[in-house]
Amino acid sequence: MQVPMLDLKLQFAGIKQEVMSAIEDVCDSQMLCLGPAVQAFEHEAAEFCGCKHAIGVSSGSDALIIALMALNVGPGDEVITTPFTFFATAGAIARLGAKPVFVDVDPGTYNIDPDLIEASITAKTRAIIPVHLFGQMAQMEPIMALARKHNLAVVEDAAQSIGAEQDHVPCGGVGTMGCFSFYPTKNLGAFGDGGMVTTNDDDLAQILRILRDHGQHPRYFYQRIGGNFRLDAIQGAVLSVKIKSLDDWSDKRRANAALYDELLADTHVTCPVIESNNLSVYNQYTIRSSHRDQLQAYLADKQIGSAIFYPKALHVQDCFADQGYSPGDFPVTETLCQEVLSLPIFPELTEDQIRTVARAIGDFSPA
Repeated sequence: MQVPMLDLKLQFAGIKQEVMSAIEDVCDSQMLCLGPAVQAFEHEAAEFCGCKHAIGVSSGSDALIIALMALNVGPGDEVITTPFTFFATAGAIARLGAKPVFVDVDPGTYNIDPDLIEASITAKTRAIIPVHLFGQMAQMEPIMALARKHNLAVVEDAAQSIGAEQDHVPCGGVGTMGCFSFYPTKNLGAFGDGGMVTTNDDDLAQILRILRDHGQHPRYFYQRIGGNFRLDAIQGAVLSVKIKSLDDWSDKRRANAALYDELLADTHVTCPVIESNNLSVYNQYTIRSSHRDQLQAYLADKQIGSAIFYPKALHVQDCFADQGYSPGDFPVTETLCQEVLSLPIFPELTEDQIRTVARAIGDFSPA
């Protein structure tokens, strides 16, 4: 049985008529950048995330950049984050001329280890960016305590985790700001690039709205240097349709994960660890195997999709060679880069497909 890593066509089939109608409404209005469709989605997203404000932007990467811009992060500043994440997290810091300061991750959750953060705080530290990786929130209580102690901002990288909760509080509303991605492969995916910043701070929300439109307020009068970070109206319309189904899709991902947990319990792989105060939305179901590359090849031979997030840690990427890091600096991260493998987890996955994947893993015997 063929099992794709992801099949977005199945999701689209169930909502096609509503999506196409929403797109047609935008086309008829010809209000294509920001406008009513984006405003409506922002209201829905703010309510969904339990935040006062949601500001639609052009991508998840731009959400991180604009959040740091709103904090005036720049040359000479340091921002603490994890080396085990997508490039955009550290790239946003570096693009503003600041230094990404990496801290190793927890071997069970793959999220930044709060116990290791304080040792990396210096007089130059301006913010902490915890990444809610693969759909599970980083432990925010100790991170927020450190932020209060050292007067630091906390920018939640929630690109993979919309709908995730910790102690019944949604991600994106715990820190100073939350940054989301609506890249098509995300749990809430647009028809192209899209992103969002959430905050409960009225002043920051106003700054973010100004910055996303080149810094002008009013039109052609520039208080700040911003950029073109606007969310297109068609994306807002599509996201308004999709967000109605997001809780249901998350429930199905959790059900799929629970079946994987059961079926893989006695195999050679290590299943994801979800901490007791977390509700994960499983953007990825990521296992660990000391024979990862052989296992992936074996699954591919059986027409079973999988993916590696991430094969090379950020601190040893060529573009960060001048940051002073070396192989061995973050041993947990570097081990994960050799062992993690993400399995199909999308909501439309069937029980037979999950059992096919699990059976193949159980049958695998490393050379």
